[in-house]
Amino acid sequence: MSMNGAESLVRTLVAGGVDVSFTNPGTSEMHFVAALDRVEGMRCVLFLFEGGATGAADGYARMADKPASTLLHLGPGLGNGLANLHNARRARSPVVNIVGEHATYHRQFDAPLTSDIESIARSVSSWVKTSENSRSVAQDGAAAIAAARAAPGGVATLILPADTAWGAGGAVAETPALVERTKASEEALRAAADALRSDGPAVLFLGDRTLRQRGLDLAARIAAATGARLVAQVSNARIERGAGRQPIERLPYPVDIAVERLAGAKHLIVVGTTPPVAFFAYPGKPSHLQPEDCAIQVLADPAMDQIDALERLADLVGAPNEPPRLEGARPDVPRGALNADTIGLALGALMPEGAIVCDESITTGRNFFPASRFSAPHDWLQLSGGSIGLGIPMATGAAIACPDRKVINLQADGSGLYTAQALWTQARENLDVITLVWANRSYAILKAELANVGANPGRKALGMLSLDQPAIDWVSLAKGFGVEARRVDDLESFLTAFRGALSRRGPFLIEVALA
Repeated sequence: MSMNGAESLVRTLVAGGVDVSFTNPGTSEMHFVAALDRVEGMRCVLFLFEGGATGAADGYARMADKPASTLLHLGPGLGNGLANLHNARRARSPVVNIVGEHATYHRQFDAPLTSDIESIARSVSSWVKTSENSRSVAQDGAAAIAAARAAPGGVATLILPADTAWGAGGAVAETPALVERTKASEEALRAAADALRSDGPAVLFLGDRTLRQRGLDLAARIAAATGARLVAQVSNARIERGAGRQPIERLPYPVDIAVERLAGAKHLIVVGTTPPVAFFAYPGKPSHLQPEDCAIQVLADPAMDQIDALERLADLVGAPNEPPRLEGARPDVPRGALNADTIGLALGALMPEGAIVCDESITTGRNFFPASRFSAPHDWLQLSGGSIGLGIPMATGAAIACPDRKVINLQADGSGLYTAQALWTQARENLDVITLVWANRSYAILKAELANVGANPGRKALGMLSLDQPAIDWVSLAKGFGVEARRVDDLESFLTAFRGALSRRGPFLIEVALA
């Protein structure tokens, strides 16, 4: 039996290592959906909203180190998923983003769902292509996989007109081999080594793969030899941390505190990221966060081989063979009132080994990170692109990628409401995710931003930041999506609920009522 274009594409994806599809399909994608029944090896995960599918693809890629595919319905479906594709782009997550389109001959009639899909896709994609015919779809799919996996990783959007899916397909295509990452130049290495050996204080500013255990060990060896300070960028796709791993501070989000943390630095050696900038412009505050007299040396940008660069730099500065090991203990289980500080200590005390923390805490969780410095080894994923509504879908995708690990979603209530529908997918797939919702019933981050930008808010402005008229009932919301849930309003009940959720498998939500 001959294949149609959709089947040749699905078979090409599976052969290329793309074996999960996060979907919210429509009419134009039905032949792709039907092909899933004929091809073994592709797991299909349904979402109620496209932002859930794209956010899950991001979380999956961060933990699996390979792309999943999405399946979205025409331009509006892509538009619904755009915010979390933005986050995936900023995290440099490989994603094969498949978007259905009207049949090639139908587009001329300007049907109601017609849109310029390529233009929508380009804002978040490193590669965009519209398949021209059914026999070339497989080759286009292989090219999309290669583009998504190409350094530094990105969103590759393949647009699939309906007739290229239902028409006669070609042969399954082989995915091109990965191109090796570019190595740091000898000139850049010498400049970085000279900066580290100079009299002025130096900072190794790290991102991307340097924040995995191998990269952090190398950076710590360099710091031991040179006295440099290690600092991670503000928001990171993934940090491997906990007992036995090198601790690293993150540059804080607030501009004044970030500037203070970098004060006095004379040299900034950048590896796996870009020089630090403020999230927003504020009156009277700088955009660049390093001191004006601080020299910047970019050793390896995100597309380059960052580990090789650190290895060669360690040799050049005579770093010790082993990194220093800092001794420390996880915090004790706290007592007292329920607040951000005691919650952070509770997380640090109880987090299990191998946990994956998906952090979209925004304001409540700013002090959680230090409290888990010596917790059991775990991975910490952040909101890399700043577009809220990632936490619940990211946790969903991470759980698909790592089914044997406990996923803990630290979730602000305001941003969680953007993509709460992904809880239904967690229930449908029986994913081992604990969602901790910080229910302060406001967009608390924006209250601080009003002051930061020098605005003078009145009653109406403050009303736009409130979520308590009416108050949102997260327990009822979660149960409506099929997820067991509980509300807590004191520390003892929080500890009881959190311990209970850790001891069981499957999705569970705890609404943590905060004043």
